[in-house]
Amino acid sequence: MKNIYNPTEAIVEDIIVESPTIKTFVLKPREQFEFRTGQFIELTLPGIGEAPFTPSSDPNIKDKIDVTIMNVGRVTSLLHASSKNISLGLRGPFGLGYPLDKFEGKDILIVGGGVGLAPLRSLLFTLFAQIDKYNKVVLRYGARTPDDIIYKESIPQWAKKKKVDVVTTVDVGSPNWKGNVGLVTTILKDLPIDLKKAVSVVCGPPIMMKFVTLKLLDVGFKPQDIYLSMEKNMSCGLGKCGHCRMGRYYVCKDGPVFTYEQLKDIHDIWD
Repeated sequence: MKNIYNPTEAIVEDIIVESPTIKTFVLKPREQFEFRTGQFIELTLPGIGEAPFTPSSDPNIKDKIDVTIMNVGRVTSLLHASSKNISLGLRGPFGLGYPLDKFEGKDILIVGGGVGLAPLRSLLFTLFAQIDKYNKVVLRYGARTPDDIIYKESIPQWAKKKKVDVVTTVDVGSPNWKGNVGLVTTILKDLPIDLKKAVSVVCGPPIMMKFVTLKLLDVGFKPQDIYLSMEKNMSCGLGKCGHCRMGRYYVCKDGPVFTYEQLKDIHDIWD
């Protein structure tokens, strides 16, 4: 039986600069690593500490794993300062992930903000691989500025795929930016979806998730059809430390994906 406390060694094969504050680390585990889209891992920097992240890669690829990381704290800043070929520890996967069976035959609206597109990238890869199971995939993504957009080369390619509709926006434009300018909620109008057979998936900064959720309710989504990835609350991954508790739920064990129906009566979910 695998020891969940013992990390698997993984070598950093590549580091991709996505934005001034975000990098994608391409990891090569010592042994094949399996996860379901939406689950998370604990990444260990030896001698320093570990932090939770949701993989951004295709779950069907088992010999490599992508982790897209924003520079926001001690572990992440040291990771950003590191170089290729270093050894990291990998624990997990943890959590339940996205309930893909409940998405089948439906329009799937995916709303991401900033680095919140990282776990959604993994979901998108999964949906693309079996697109005929779903009616359509509608991606709406917002970043602070054009420079802050991640996966800049991939997004236009996603927009060309069958049954996929993509719109992006930035809070603040630039002289060379020709796209939408405004908060991500401004591109949630006139959505090309059938609300009678649609679900939505949201991931991003808490304040963005709050106002996107309110907007989705306003346009007609039911609370049980809004799926939220509560990334920020995770810590030990095992439900032991209590850091991730929200009401009667432990994010690391019962989530990190929840419906708004599950969380709507908990007063501090956006804190």
